[in-house]
Amino acid sequence: MVEASAGGARDSTLSGTDGLRRMTLAAAVLVVIQVAIGMVVNLYVAVPAHHPGAHPANFFSGSVRSVAWAIGSGTISLAVHGALGLAVILFAITVAVRAVMLRTGCAAVSLVLGALLVIGAGFNGASFLDFGGQNVSSLLMALLALGALCCYLLALYLLPSRR
Repeated sequence: MVEASAGGARDSTLSGTDGLRRMTLAAAVLVVIQVAIGMVVNLYVAVPAHHPGAHPANFFSGSVRSVAWAIGSGTISLAVHGALGLAVILFAITVAVRAVMLRTGCAAVSLVLGALLVIGAGFNGASFLDFGGQNVSSLLMALLALGALCCYLLALYLLPSRR
């Protein structure tokens, strides 16, 4: 769709804040889907005590092995949750970078905080896998994801309205 503006024609599907608004809404929806799948994993999936990456001496290398195991050999819901989690982290970073590049002020701050909360949720997801499905890791993962959702909703409110 092409709209006329004072500076000439522009593509409204890719323009600055309109595109960022769509990306922010998509990030919020992805977080909600991720939380829903995470609830299924928490209620119905038992993480085995021994799998590649379990009880690592080094958190980061162990977590990489745990997440790879979950995606490659875990139950379908665990595999989807792990793969979607990685995708949500990448997308959250993309949205935050775009907001900063567009200089959207407080909305950018909210989106950067949202991305950090998504990353934090991911670390707690890795910890959940590494240490046998501890409830505290699941709780922190959910709370951080819900905090990210709040950041995305705030950013939607703060972004300039369409004209």
